[in-house]
Amino acid sequence: MRPFVFRSPRLGFLAADPALAAPAAAFYRRNRAAFAPFDPVQPEEFFTEAGQRERLAWELEQAEQGRCFRFLLVQPRHPGKIVGMVGLNEIVRGAFQSCFLSYKIDHTLWGRGYGSEAIDRATGWAFRTLHLHRVEANIMPRNLASRRAAAKAGYEEEGLAKHYLKINGVWEDHIHMVKRDEEEFHA
Repeated sequence: MRPFVFRSPRLGFLAADPALAAPAAAFYRRNRAAFAPFDPVQPEEFFTEAGQRERLAWELEQAEQGRCFRFLLVQPRHPGKIVGMVGLNEIVRGAFQSCFLSYKIDHTLWGRGYGSEAIDRATGWAFRTLHLHRVEANIMPRNLASRRAAAKAGYEEEGLAKHYLKINGVWEDHIHMVKRDEEEFHA
């Protein structure tokens, strides 16, 4: 079994690796319709093993440069099946020490707390390992389940960005949800 970078009670977090292209492609194909209302339009190649191999190679390169870290999520009792993804993206250092969070959970697991569990553990890893000060998730107002998952993981709403991201072909408003490393304030 591939070693986990870290774990939560129900999830193993695997580092992006081109060797995971087949299960990653299967994850995105299996969830394509469920994710469509909340995702940018992807080219057909994105849903293929070759497309995922290329993407995972790029993500591995980004991690080696400290720019972003993508983790593929598995349930430890089924380590060959990817059930989610969480990313710490666009890491900015200097005075900012921040990044953007992305996450997806297999639609068959929605409503069971896997999203908030993944968000919480990845954010904690960002604070402890990357020494970031702030992690920001941007969520469409109508995506109530995603907003609840982020809130359950300790994220607070900070404001609304109008026409922020092009999702499913439309410029959508997004709510900025943020979690700061509160321990840093007391150190």
